[in-house]
Amino acid sequence: MPNWAEEVTVIATVVLAVGAVAAIGAAVFAGQQVREARIGRQAEVAADFFRRWSDGPMIESRRLVSSYGSPDNLRDAFMRHIDANDVEAFVLFRELDYFEQLGAMEQHGGFDFGLIETLLGQKLVDRFDLWAPSIDVIGRAAYPNFVRLAEKMRGRVGAAA
Repeated sequence: MPNWAEEVTVIATVVLAVGAVAAIGAAVFAGQQVREARIGRQAEVAADFFRRWSDGPMIESRRLVSSYGSPDNLRDAFMRHIDANDVEAFVLFRELDYFEQLGAMEQHGGFDFGLIETLLGQKLVDRFDLWAPSIDVIGRAAYPNFVRLAEKMRGRVGAAA
Protein backbone atom coordinates (compact mmCIF):
# COMPACT_ATOMS: atom_id res chain seq x y z
CA MET A 1 0.00 0.00 0.00
CA PRO A 2 1.40 3.44 -1.01
CA ASN A 3 2.17 5.96 1.66
CA TRP A 4 0.73 9.46 1.79
CA ALA A 5 3.81 11.01 0.10
CA GLU A 6 3.42 8.77 -2.94
CA GLU A 7 -0.31 9.52 -3.13
CA VAL A 8 0.33 13.28 -2.98
CA THR A 9 2.99 12.91 -5.68
CA VAL A 10 0.58 11.00 -7.95
CA ILE A 11 -2.19 13.54 -7.41
CA ALA A 12 0.19 16.46 -8.01
CA THR A 13 1.48 14.79 -11.20
CA VAL A 14 -2.07 14.28 -12.50
CA VAL A 15 -3.01 17.89 -11.68
CA LEU A 16 0.15 19.12 -13.41
CA ALA A 17 -0.54 16.98 -16.49
CA VAL A 18 -4.14 18.21 -16.71
CA GLY A 19 -2.90 21.80 -16.31
CA ALA A 20 -0.31 21.33 -19.06
CA VAL A 21 -2.91 19.89 -21.45
CA ALA A 22 -5.27 22.78 -20.63
CA ALA A 23 -2.47 25.30 -21.22
CA ILE A 24 -1.66 23.75 -24.60
CA GLY A 25 -5.34 23.80 -25.53
CA ALA A 26 -5.61 27.46 -24.50
CA ALA A 27 -2.53 28.35 -26.55
CA VAL A 28 -3.94 26.61 -29.65
CA PHE A 29 -7.28 28.37 -29.17
CA ALA A 30 -5.55 31.74 -28.73
CA GLY A 31 -3.51 31.13 -31.87
CA GLN A 32 -6.67 30.43 -33.84
CA GLN A 33 -8.29 33.58 -32.48
CA VAL A 34 -5.28 35.68 -33.48
CA ARG A 35 -5.25 34.13 -36.96
CA GLU A 36 -8.98 34.77 -37.41
CA ALA A 37 -8.61 38.35 -36.19
CA ARG A 38 -5.75 38.94 -38.62
CA ILE A 39 -7.77 37.52 -41.51
CA GLY A 40 -10.72 39.70 -40.56
CA ARG A 41 -8.51 42.78 -40.34
CA GLN A 42 -6.91 42.03 -43.70
CA ALA A 43 -10.34 41.54 -45.29
CA GLU A 44 -11.53 44.86 -43.90
CA VAL A 45 -8.42 46.72 -45.04
CA ALA A 46 -8.57 45.04 -48.45
CA ALA A 47 -12.23 45.93 -48.96
CA ASP A 48 -11.51 49.56 -48.09
CA PHE A 49 -8.39 49.68 -50.25
CA PHE A 50 -10.06 48.18 -53.30
CA ARG A 51 -13.11 50.38 -52.79
CA ARG A 52 -10.77 53.35 -53.26
CA TRP A 53 -10.11 52.15 -56.83
CA SER A 54 -13.72 52.97 -57.70
CA ASP A 55 -13.98 56.22 -55.74
CA GLY A 56 -14.27 59.55 -57.53
CA PRO A 57 -10.64 60.69 -57.20
CA MET A 58 -9.27 57.42 -58.60
CA ILE A 59 -11.81 57.42 -61.42
CA GLU A 60 -10.60 60.93 -62.26
CA SER A 61 -7.01 59.65 -62.31
CA ARG A 62 -7.83 56.60 -64.41
CA ARG A 63 -9.79 58.68 -66.93
CA LEU A 64 -6.88 61.08 -67.28
CA VAL A 65 -4.42 58.19 -67.71
CA SER A 66 -6.59 56.58 -70.38
CA SER A 67 -6.93 59.86 -72.27
CA TYR A 68 -3.26 59.66 -73.30
CA GLY A 69 -3.77 56.37 -75.17
CA SER A 70 -0.30 54.84 -74.94
CA PRO A 71 2.52 54.41 -72.42
CA ASP A 72 4.76 56.81 -74.36
CA ASN A 73 2.07 59.49 -74.68
CA LEU A 74 1.34 59.11 -70.95
CA ARG A 75 5.04 59.52 -70.15
CA ASP A 76 5.37 62.63 -72.29
CA ALA A 77 2.25 64.25 -70.86
CA PHE A 78 3.19 63.27 -67.31
CA MET A 79 6.60 64.91 -67.65
CA ARG A 80 5.03 68.07 -69.12
CA HIS A 81 2.55 68.22 -66.22
CA ILE A 82 5.32 67.72 -63.66
CA ASP A 83 7.52 70.38 -65.24
CA ALA A 84 4.61 72.86 -65.30
CA ASN A 85 3.48 71.88 -61.79
CA ASP A 86 0.01 71.30 -63.24
CA VAL A 87 -2.86 69.90 -61.19
CA GLU A 88 -2.90 67.02 -63.66
CA ALA A 89 0.50 65.87 -62.38
CA PHE A 90 -0.95 65.37 -58.91
CA VAL A 91 -4.01 63.62 -60.33
CA LEU A 92 -1.68 61.23 -62.19
CA PHE A 93 0.54 60.68 -59.13
CA ARG A 94 -2.58 59.48 -57.32
CA GLU A 95 -2.62 56.22 -59.30
CA LEU A 96 1.11 55.61 -58.95
CA ASP A 97 0.84 56.20 -55.21
CA TYR A 98 -2.10 53.79 -54.99
CA PHE A 99 -0.05 50.94 -56.46
CA GLU A 100 3.00 51.89 -54.41
CA GLN A 101 0.92 51.67 -51.23
CA LEU A 102 -0.55 48.35 -52.34
CA GLY A 103 2.95 46.96 -52.93
CA ALA A 104 4.17 48.21 -49.56
CA MET A 105 1.20 46.71 -47.75
CA GLU A 106 1.72 43.36 -49.46
CA GLN A 107 5.43 43.36 -48.67
CA HIS A 108 4.80 44.01 -44.98
CA GLY A 109 1.97 41.51 -44.52
CA GLY A 110 -0.98 43.88 -44.76
CA PHE A 111 -2.29 42.04 -47.81
CA ASP A 112 -2.00 38.46 -48.91
CA PHE A 113 -0.43 38.26 -52.37
CA GLY A 114 -2.98 35.63 -53.39
CA LEU A 115 -5.78 38.11 -52.70
CA ILE A 116 -4.12 40.74 -54.88
CA GLU A 117 -3.62 38.13 -57.58
CA THR A 118 -7.28 37.13 -57.44
CA LEU A 119 -8.58 40.69 -57.50
CA LEU A 120 -6.11 42.29 -59.92
CA GLY A 121 -3.84 39.69 -61.55
CA GLN A 122 -3.11 40.62 -65.14
CA LYS A 123 -4.71 44.06 -64.66
CA LEU A 124 -1.89 44.99 -62.29
CA VAL A 125 0.72 43.92 -64.86
CA ASP A 126 -1.11 45.83 -67.61
CA ARG A 127 -1.29 48.94 -65.44
CA PHE A 128 2.41 48.69 -64.65
CA ASP A 129 3.23 48.30 -68.36
CA LEU A 130 1.26 51.47 -69.03
CA TRP A 131 3.21 53.35 -66.35
CA ALA A 132 6.64 51.75 -66.96
CA PRO A 133 8.03 54.46 -69.30
CA SER A 134 6.98 57.17 -66.82
CA ILE A 135 8.47 55.29 -63.90
CA ASP A 136 11.69 54.78 -65.85
CA VAL A 137 11.99 58.54 -66.43
CA ILE A 138 11.36 59.54 -62.80
CA GLY A 139 13.43 56.59 -61.57
CA ARG A 140 12.38 53.15 -60.40
CA ALA A 141 13.59 54.04 -56.92
CA ALA A 142 10.58 56.40 -56.64
CA TYR A 143 8.13 53.48 -56.79
CA PRO A 144 10.06 50.39 -55.68
CA ASN A 145 7.05 48.62 -54.17
CA PHE A 146 4.96 49.03 -57.31
CA VAL A 147 7.86 47.74 -59.42
CA ARG A 148 8.43 44.75 -57.10
CA LEU A 149 4.73 43.87 -56.92
CA ALA A 150 4.31 44.10 -60.69
CA GLU A 151 7.35 41.90 -61.30
CA LYS A 152 6.11 39.38 -58.76
CA MET A 153 2.66 39.38 -60.38
CA ARG A 154 4.15 39.07 -63.86
CA GLY A 155 6.01 35.95 -62.69
CA ARG A 156 2.83 34.47 -61.26
CA VAL A 157 0.53 35.41 -64.14
CA GLY A 158 3.15 34.41 -66.73
CA ALA A 159 3.63 31.04 -65.03
CA ALA A 160 -0.14 30.43 -65.06
CA ALA A 161 -0.47 31.17 -68.79
